[in-house]
Amino acid sequence: MNEDIIVGRHAVKSAAQSDREINKVYIQEGINKQQIKPILDILKERKIMVQQVPKNKLDQMSDVPHQGIAAQISPYEYTELEDFLETVQGKLSTLMILDGLEDPHNLGSIIRTADAIGVDGVIIPKRRSVTLNSTVVKASTGAIEHVPVMRVTNLAQTIDRLKEAGFWVCGTDAKKSVDYRQMDAGMPLAIVIGSEGEGMSRLVKDKCDFLVHLPMIGHVNSLNASVAASLLMYEVYRKRTPLD
Repeated sequence: MNEDIIVGRHAVKSAAQSDREINKVYIQEGINKQQIKPILDILKERKIMVQQVPKNKLDQMSDVPHQGIAAQISPYEYTELEDFLETVQGKLSTLMILDGLEDPHNLGSIIRTADAIGVDGVIIPKRRSVTLNSTVVKASTGAIEHVPVMRVTNLAQTIDRLKEAGFWVCGTDAKKSVDYRQMDAGMPLAIVIGSEGEGMSRLVKDKCDFLVHLPMIGHVNSLNASVAASLLMYEVYRKRTPLD
């Protein structure tokens, strides 16, 4: 991975507040600096170079709205699976496995929800999958700084390793599955979300300990991958978190 560009005020601020190495920040000429003063204060404290540029230069940096600010950063580092397993050992952990997800907006949205409810990490495969890029960073609104993402060579072997570490693997499938509201969340869980078009691969599906589905009564028989992932994450949260 080479240097990347992140855009948007939330994403740049989160990166600046983290240990992420930032090479340079670009702000739009004529921007109201009072609106981004908290960001500029952090950049000044960290002695990060800030350059004013025309709006069209920022437009060329990204195909998503930039809100007048962009940052040139070092690549995001993926977390090693074994390092992750050490940090969650003995915890009632939750992990998302994304089997062939290709839309960066979906990945960013899933990471955002994962951070919101305390999911411990996200796993993506190296092949036929979206990677951590500026669109993912923007869609996560800074949550990428707080949720470990692991990129693995073989999902089936990774699932075997997760089982050795005490995880139960829950897959999402419309057939031969139970209503997601009946799922047991009383053990460490790794929840698999399939690709936008084809769902889980057969090999990954066969590795799952149990399958759940989201009941639907409308005319469309599928949900956006990030919506499905969010419902499942919040169901785990609901089952594990008593009402005040």
